[in-house]
Amino acid sequence: MFRVPAVDIAAYVDDGTAEERAVVAREVDAACREVGFMQLVGHGVPADVIEGLGAAMDAFFALDADVKRGYVRPACENRGYTPPRTESLSLSLGVEPASRMNDFFEAFNVGRAASEYAGQELPPEHFAENIWPDVVGFEEQVAAYFAEAGRVARTMTRIFGDALGLPASFFPGLTAPSIEVLRMNNYALEPGTTVELDGDLVGMSEHTDFGIVTILWADPIRGLQVLDRDGDWHDVVPDPGALLVNLGDLTARLTNERWLSTMHRVKPPVVDGTIERRRSAAYFHDGNPGAVVAPLEGCVDAAHPPLYDPVTVDEHIRAKLAGSRAGRRNDAAVREGARVLHAQR
Repeated sequence: MFRVPAVDIAAYVDDGTAEERAVVAREVDAACREVGFMQLVGHGVPADVIEGLGAAMDAFFALDADVKRGYVRPACENRGYTPPRTESLSLSLGVEPASRMNDFFEAFNVGRAASEYAGQELPPEHFAENIWPDVVGFEEQVAAYFAEAGRVARTMTRIFGDALGLPASFFPGLTAPSIEVLRMNNYALEPGTTVELDGDLVGMSEHTDFGIVTILWADPIRGLQVLDRDGDWHDVVPDPGALLVNLGDLTARLTNERWLSTMHRVKPPVVDGTIERRRSAAYFHDGNPGAVVAPLEGCVDAAHPPLYDPVTVDEHIRAKLAGSRAGRRNDAAVREGARVLHAQR
């Protein structure tokens, strides 16, 4: 039976003993090997911070559509507002959707900005300045959650290092400064929208996440589906108080697919003839753009030859974003795309 395991990371958040942390590292290793997703508890994110994030999202997405479109930024910046049907995540895998740019979610993105790193030359596409909507409390509430999610992401990389037997300096060296983006998603049809509500309606098409690790808050509503190794899709709903964690492509490359970046999609259910609204917020921790990612020596042997050539974080993320946001098929995602084509639709 398919199951997303729950892992309690309190031993890392609250400075537990070495023995307690070793248990957590083993549980994370098992979850990464078997599923690539986990239900994370003991993460220490205050409930009021999560509630503030939800309130900020509600206030922004309730704005008039024309007002929201005023916050659209160039696709290369990965910031600001994304209107419905202007992306197709499957293109990031090199897989053509049934109709291009057909994902009906809307989103708002914020991230680390170059102005936070005085004196460093950073690619402006990955460290674009944020724009903040004219919504009372939005910036403060979102920034508070952004800081907490970043802390959880860095905690996860510490656990990853222990699980893989790497030096404590490995992931900090790979991720400083890191491309980090919080994408707040709203799955709902705009008032007055007419669309055929059938089984092919896609909230967010099949994709893997791009970087190292993703921290996901989501409403406890069906819609998120995860692909297992047999090519079957399974609904995943967060447990009460849990955050969902999944691996990105760069971690799959590092571990030579000992750990997988699990394929997932969003298909919110139809209730009373319309889409049941669902919210989520994904914090992407993607690494230093100049860092080179290649299979770790400890994950390569005669039985497991290297599956990937070295690539910089910058090159990989650019190719992925050009697919999802700019509509250019990413032909470099050969292994990920093959998994989509193998899936039971």
